[in-house]
Amino acid sequence: MSNDDKLIDFAAERDKRIHDLNDKRLNEMRQAFEQVLPLGKAKKKSKSKPKKR
Repeated sequence: MSNDDKLIDFAAERDKRIHDLNDKRLNEMRQAFEQVLPLGKAKKKSKSKPKKR
C-alpha cells in the first residue's frame, strides 16, 4: 500500500486557508463600506442644469 494518496499538500491547503481569510476580510470591508456609502440601488443623482462653459 502506497502512502502517496494520503499525503497532504500543506502549501496548497495554506494558500486556500489564506484565500478564505482574505475573502472574509474583503466581505467585511465591503459590508462596512456599503453601510456608509450604499451602492447601486440607493444611488440618487441630483438633476442640475449643465454648466455653461
